[in-house]
Amino acid sequence: MEELKGLNTKWASTLMYQHLLAAADRYGLERLLKLCESNLCEDVAINTIATTLALAEQHHCLWLKSVCLKFVALPENLRAVMQSDGFDYLKESCPDVLTELLEHVARNNEHSLALCPHPNATILDGSDVHGRRVKPRL
Repeated sequence: MEELKGLNTKWASTLMYQHLLAAADRYGLERLLKLCESNLCEDVAINTIATTLALAEQHHCLWLKSVCLKFVALPENLRAVMQSDGFDYLKESCPDVLTELLEHVARNNEHSLALCPHPNATILDGSDVHGRRVKPRL
């Protein structure tokens, strides 16, 4: 409880559910594990997502892991998560998850390229969607 003092309510509840999930897995309390997994899926946040993802990997929570990977792979979230303290922990404790994260990022990029209205469109920096330099027609 000392660890929870001074934290905002959302962050404190996330931390509590993380600890409960680990205990539920350790003692084989499947119903409690699913409850914690569900609550952690609902409260994903930049400052806790990396540790939650590591926890999901370590305790074989596939649904939670999937939610975390999708959240982190979003371009607007990726940089912030990579700068968090939890990301260093994720790199050290679960390096294989980084490979999965790269696959999710690649899929997001492929999806966004597929949505491009003109496949040979020129991007603002003067290159096409494949990264090749394109000379403008005069």
